[in-house]
Amino acid sequence: MDAKITFTVNGRSRTVTTDPDRPLLEVLREDLQLTGTKYGCGEGECRACTVLLNGQPTPSCLTSISSVDKQAVLTIEGLANGGKLHPVQDAFLAEGAFQCGYCTAGMIMGVAGVMKKHPAAGEAEYRAELEKHICRCGGYPKYVSVVHRLTRGKQTRKARV
Repeated sequence: MDAKITFTVNGRSRTVTTDPDRPLLEVLREDLQLTGTKYGCGEGECRACTVLLNGQPTPSCLTSISSVDKQAVLTIEGLANGGKLHPVQDAFLAEGAFQCGYCTAGMIMGVAGVMKKHPAAGEAEYRAELEKHICRCGGYPKYVSVVHRLTRGKQTRKARV
């Protein structure tokens, strides 16, 4: 039996009537045409489908649509603000941290979630998040460069405090 689910996506209230067990990923891509979130493995292992659910990086392939009722979901399409890229998007772009780009949105969302939760995050926190993601192209050295860009100067600022 279908259920009516209301949730916020990228700052906008949305209501869908669907099977409550349907994956959030499927609803985002098929019903809401938000195709930046990618299907990878369907098991939450590759994290290509990562979105922020109430600010937390979450694999949308394992998240039922019913579990996001009255919750806030942020996808890659909603990360930029007022036409200005998010700092994580800027870092990925500056470092050329993508090859085929399939996993990129999920990685960006995961790192953005860390930044949101821990604004002063260091290399260890960002690397721990990136270790959850699989890049089939093997672009990991560029992702390390992103981490260095995001944490550059933080140790210096900490030492001065």
